[in-house]
Amino acid sequence: MGMKAQDIEMMVKKAIPDATIELKDLAGDNEHYAITVTSAQFAGKSRVQQHKMVFDALGGGMGTVLHALQVATKVA
Repeated sequence: MGMKAQDIEMMVKKAIPDATIELKDLAGDNEHYAITVTSAQFAGKSRVQQHKMVFDALGGGMGTVLHALQVATKVA
């Protein structure tokens, strides 16, 4: 099934409007991605809180239509 890259980017941008996003489909199957999100909204937050913001942006997609997401975050 999978999730399209543009859908992931749109969902993250909706939740974190200033985000700069780098997204790679690791297996070519729309189910295994690596994402790097850079945002000023991450300032003052722990790495766990930053990653939670990214996962929360995907709603219920993680673990259902999206099998694996490797997350890296940076403060802008």
